Amino acid sequence: MFASLSRAARRRALAVSAALLALCGVLVWWLVPFGSPAPSGSVTFSTGVPTGVYQKYGVLLKNALAQDLPKVSITLKDSEGSQQNLARVATGEADFTVATADAVAQYQRERRAGFERLRGCARLYDDYVQLVVPSSSPVRKVQDLRGLRVGVGQAGSGVRLIADRVLAAAGLTPDLDVRSVAAGIDTMPGLLERDELDAFFWSGGLPTEAVQALSGHFRIRLIPLDEKLVDRLHDVGASTRYYRSAVIPADAYGKAQEGRPIETLAVANLLVTTVDADDDLVEGFTRTVIRSRDGIGRQVHPAQLVDLRTAVYTEPLKLHDGARRYYQSVKP
Repeated sequence: MFASLSRAARRRALAVSAALLALCGVLVWWLVPFGSPAPSGSVTFSTGVPTGVYQKYGVLLKNALAQDLPKVSITLKDSEGSQQNLARVATGEADFTVATADAVAQYQRERRAGFERLRGCARLYDDYVQLVVPSSSPVRKVQDLRGLRVGVGQAGSGVRLIADRVLAAAGLTPDLDVRSVAAGIDTMPGLLERDELDAFFWSGGLPTEAVQALSGHFRIRLIPLDEKLVDRLHDVGASTRYYRSAVIPADAYGKAQEGRPIETLAVANLLVTTVDADDDLVEGFTRTVIRSRDGIGRQVHPAQLVDLRTAVYTEPLKLHDGARRYYQSVKP
């Protein structure tokens, strides 16, 4: 009888042991990453001018990536904006960047160096075109800029691309009908305040810190860019189709808008890399962009608008395979 009980106890013990081993196996499978090793190495992220949204977004994204991809070393590199960013990534000077959809389409249309290598990782937030003048200025519409000193962005910026197009749509020839000043958002507010500019264009997320800071101690106004102007831009065709009518909310810049919304145009920003970028790295990068939205958005308001449902639409760029793999993994 005792031998029989002992055998039964042993069988139960063996069964429990087998169950525990199976459970441990499941836990090991779940906790230990199999397959490809974690991405590692060094990458360069081309951002923007020091006081622009691209630069601030890049700094905060770098911090988030350091947590998610600890084996990847990320170097941020200032730039003049979208056009220079694209050239850097397409030619291998940088690995990732942010650029506007219209600048991407123009880069492709001109078949510039490496254009066919560019790929999209995510649609991020929209840039809003902001035409800023002193509150005492007689300027009420774009046509009133004729003969004035106008900041149009630096040569390699997306601002320069869109400012020239807006001027042309309003019947003005850049560099001929206006006195175009090549300057970025890091210097244009100061030039306006010192009466060295009569107006300046900016295209960025809302609110842009430099414009907000200027409005805090210098009285400014935003000039409306109405739907008819957007229609004339669309008539040009090609890369101008990425512009859409939009509204700057009444509270974006407080007193600068006197409580009124301002008509304007907007264009999407894209996270860009190349077809050669490692799939695992791109998947990790894209995952962090989506997961860090709320954390970054507390400091860079436009980042709150990054949306998993629309991030996959990176037109005019093909989606990178690594990014596609991420979006497929989070499908409901």
